[in-house]
Amino acid sequence: MDSLLLLGSVSKPCWRLSFSASAKLSTATRGYHVPIRFANSSAWSTQERRYFGQLQGHLINHHITIDAEKSSFYRRADKKGLVNATSEPPFASEPESYNPNNFWRSMQSATDAFYRFSRPHTVIGTALSILSVSLLAIERLSDLSPLFFTGLLEAIVAALFMNIYIVGLNQLFDVEIDKVNKPYLPLASGEYSIGTGILIVAAFAVMSFWLGWFVGSGPLLWALSISFILGTAYSINLPLLRWKRFALVAAMCILVVRAVIVQLAFFLHIQTFVYRRPAILTRPLIFATAFMSFFSVVIALFKDIPDIEGDAIFGIRSFTVRLGQKRVFWICVYLLEMAYGVAVLVGAASPSPWSKLVTVLGHVVLASILWLNAKSVDLTNKTAITSFYMFIWKLFYAEYLLIPLVR
Repeated sequence: MDSLLLLGSVSKPCWRLSFSASAKLSTATRGYHVPIRFANSSAWSTQERRYFGQLQGHLINHHITIDAEKSSFYRRADKKGLVNATSEPPFASEPESYNPNNFWRSMQSATDAFYRFSRPHTVIGTALSILSVSLLAIERLSDLSPLFFTGLLEAIVAALFMNIYIVGLNQLFDVEIDKVNKPYLPLASGEYSIGTGILIVAAFAVMSFWLGWFVGSGPLLWALSISFILGTAYSINLPLLRWKRFALVAAMCILVVRAVIVQLAFFLHIQTFVYRRPAILTRPLIFATAFMSFFSVVIALFKDIPDIEGDAIFGIRSFTVRLGQKRVFWICVYLLEMAYGVAVLVGAASPSPWSKLVTVLGHVVLASILWLNAKSVDLTNKTAITSFYMFIWKLFYAEYLLIPLVR
């Protein structure tokens, strides 16, 4: 039946209520609002209002609600005297207003997750190291030209893209380990899915190689390619790979990239590609390569000290797992002190008075700060060890500020 007609029993005014048959008079329609049209042939009287009240009570008993507050009755003064009653649908709610604070919170959350994913201490170290060794190619003040800064920017951006690929790939294959050692990382915490991690890693690898190819610098492409190969072999879990499982091989991977590739390749990028000069090995470059070889070994050893728990569970035979935290900690400290001692001797032999003063004094200060901080570390506290590891990176940054002053 397409419609229901309820006729009032009054003789003079004829009331008609019409509504769709789909809104059946059952408990299913309880609370629903039905569009209604009332029509009569004359203006409402007191008697008609009484009949309307009775009709409304009848409808309520049949589980139909007439919302008097939302109904609009428009009484016409014409002879037809038509009165319309309409109700708003119960599900019609006002659209949620735009809140810019929600957008900025989402942006901040996404930025923070990517910041942690990129391992910012390595990003800063990469950028500073390339800047430092590039300055070693400067021979005169006029070399600080737009050409130099363009070549420097190209090298830094391409290297940072590769850096994010390497640290991201390591997180992809270390999710379970990081749930123990570094639960704040996005993949370990669940903020990033594996698919998201793969997408980010692949994108940054492609962008790095594309930029290197676009620039056309041979030394830059070699640096990116060797970093890609060693970074992949270090982390990826395939037969004969995942070199991080083997302490000596893992340390060699980090040493080759941080100490050799960064110093030589990026120096040659500026020297031969940007300035078009012949390739030479200068005294400051040899010092930087030798000193950073010590420092890279220290970073390779020290990074595993806070991670001993997860590495032991998942079979990563690092030096810390094999020798213990305390022994590896002091090996790292002594290696750095030895490196600072050699740096003082190199500075003292410099023919430049200002270079001699800065390098000798600078390395003495850094060596003293290292020793004082090392003596106060609680080796039973993981937070204290992690904090000291980040302090080692700060010494790493400071060294790259001194290297351009070695002459």
